[in-house]
Amino acid sequence: MKSRKIVITGGPSTGKSTVIEELKNRNFTCFDEVSRDIIKAAQQDGIEQLYLTDPYLFSQKLIEGRIKQFKEADQLNEPIIFFDRGIPDVNAYLKYSKQDIPPEFETATRRHPYDRIVFIMPPWDEIFTNDAERYESFNQAQLIHNKLVNYYKELGYYLIFVPFGPVHKRVDYIIDSLKKHN
Repeated sequence: MKSRKIVITGGPSTGKSTVIEELKNRNFTCFDEVSRDIIKAAQQDGIEQLYLTDPYLFSQKLIEGRIKQFKEADQLNEPIIFFDRGIPDVNAYLKYSKQDIPPEFETATRRHPYDRIVFIMPPWDEIFTNDAERYESFNQAQLIHNKLVNYYKELGYYLIFVPFGPVHKRVDYIIDSLKKHN
């Protein structure tokens, strides 16, 4: 059985990780966002924001981590596997930062296709917060959101925007949408 690899993405602080946790509580297999671990490791090495200091090194580490998750998912025998962000997010963030996308990043994106459906968590001012790993403003989150939407569309994914609401309703919406788009 080939698993459906479903990406849940969106700008910073849109509820992605909370939705992933609820999906785990409902016994779905999920892969967590890898960027926080990369950021924390860099901070332990004295680099406050690796993405701002060296966007390509940060992006390379993200690509490697997400490819590793993708390959681990290939080894699982699950009908649906959820990812907190996908490989294309790396390139969308580089576009947001007005950085060139290395050809090997484009190649990695195309060699590791997810299910055609991608769930987008739109910017939500009511829940938006900053923390040690999340430095972006709400306005920046909206700009990142737009880059993500445009890039996933460019790659041919079918985007489903998850409405605001309590986490259980958001997860219900995702599960119901997957049933409709089988």
